[in-house]
Amino acid sequence: MGKMRKTSELPEKTCPTCGRPFRWRKKWASVWDEVRYCSERCRRSRRREAG
Repeated sequence: MGKMRKTSELPEKTCPTCGRPFRWRKKWASVWDEVRYCSERCRRSRRREAG
């Protein structure tokens, strides 16, 4: 098993839609470089604004 980390040690990004910071999640491990939005709601609302 991998080393346990504190939440404060995980990588963090800022959502371009809502401006809130969000942290790395295990389900994003293989695609972390491609993750841009904190949630599906932000991803969908960004598309609506652009279109």
